Amino acid sequence: MSQDLDLAVVGAGPGGYIAAIRAAQLGLRVVCIDAWNSADGGAALGGTCTNVGCIPSKALLQSSEHYAYALRGLAEHGVLCAKPTVDLERMQARKATVVRQNNEGIQYLFKKNKVEFVHGRAAFRARADAVWELVVEPGASVLRARNIVLATGSNPRPLAGAAFDESRILSNAGALAIERIPKRLGVIGAGVIGLELGSVWRRLGAEVTLLEALPTFLAVADEQIAKEAFKSFTKQGLEIRLGVQIDEVRAGDGGVLVRYREAAAPDEQKALEFERLIVSIGRLPNTDGLEAQRVGLALDERGSIIVDDHCATNLPGVWAIGDVVRGPMLAHKAEEEGVAVAERIAGLAGHVDLATIPYVVYTDPEIAWVGQTEAQLRASGRAYRSGSFPFAANGRARAAGHTSGFVKMLADAASDEILGVHMIGPGVSELISEAVVAMSFRASSEDLARICHAHPTLSEVVREAALAVDRRSLNV
Repeated sequence: MSQDLDLAVVGAGPGGYIAAIRAAQLGLRVVCIDAWNSADGGAALGGTCTNVGCIPSKALLQSSEHYAYALRGLAEHGVLCAKPTVDLERMQARKATVVRQNNEGIQYLFKKNKVEFVHGRAAFRARADAVWELVVEPGASVLRARNIVLATGSNPRPLAGAAFDESRILSNAGALAIERIPKRLGVIGAGVIGLELGSVWRRLGAEVTLLEALPTFLAVADEQIAKEAFKSFTKQGLEIRLGVQIDEVRAGDGGVLVRYREAAAPDEQKALEFERLIVSIGRLPNTDGLEAQRVGLALDERGSIIVDDHCATNLPGVWAIGDVVRGPMLAHKAEEEGVAVAERIAGLAGHVDLATIPYVVYTDPEIAWVGQTEAQLRASGRAYRSGSFPFAANGRARAAGHTSGFVKMLADAASDEILGVHMIGPGVSELISEAVVAMSFRASSEDLARICHAHPTLSEVVREAALAVDRRSLNV
């Protein structure tokens, strides 16, 4: 790397590695720097998502769902077998294999696209003659690049007075590495991560209690969807307590003691004891070690890197994407920004529409949405129409034995443009993409209602919801 590079990407998570690959496809000379270590000390590309986030959590969610279905769902289909048992060691080994396959897949993509990789931690040193200098540790090697993309991701936010020890008090990383199914598991935070990880261990046999500070459940989702989800999760056995104020968390050899108060009785302190406690109260942008102050990189009060609509920072030639900037902390949002920034550096017109970024909760039932909720539309004063259709009225859902949930579509009252689509039910993590495509092309509910959907499929519920906007569903 003796000559100056066109681009140095700091971070090999979903945003970083995708930015590096797209830039290389466009003919730029690219290096990607990442410090994540595998168990043997080697490089583990993919960031939080691949190593302790999206990928391993979905592996455990899938395994635990198979177990729960074998335990309670197969008999309905006439499949009778002895009561299944859990081999957690094998389950964790499978998860590790899935993670390693994804790590190796990124390594292969770097080689295929001629992206140079450096295993280490990068920090700004200086800028001279329109070229940035980065110092990479260990070794204090210096890299020079005309453009920098910062894709350093985020870290789990700790609870004050309850630092992560990954033994009793767990972040998402520790929650994915539990070696023995706990009898009683506590989760502080009933957001996406808390619900997914709580679901894994509830299915495998733990008694799970979620303590949520907000007075409403899953406040980021549409109100009707959240209400249906709360009913489903509590029926499954998840205990969810809302409006909780944590007074104290104390870890000991025997477990974790949590003292708290509820909004309904603020003067009454309560206590619960757990074998393990997962703390899932959000994530913080990871800018430590970049030496941002040395070069004047602008950060906001949360530590996020300040960027404009094109992900450009206040420094010439420096860009930032993903969890370390504004917007939702989602892997696919980071990927979109990575592609857009690479294309802008290459002189093209990269584009990201934050209004059509889909959200997914990979529980059972799954939850997914894109666009605005009814509450947001009411608050904005925009006139709209709504249509819903239940999975219980869908032939494929009945045949599969997964009939809980529904799809709801919101459209402008005058133009009929789709403004939001909200789903809870089987396979909605896949179904939401149709809504994203439709909204990206500014389709109307009538457009989706007029498109032929294969029968019998779950996707017909999306079409029926579109028909319902005009009060003309065909199958209810």
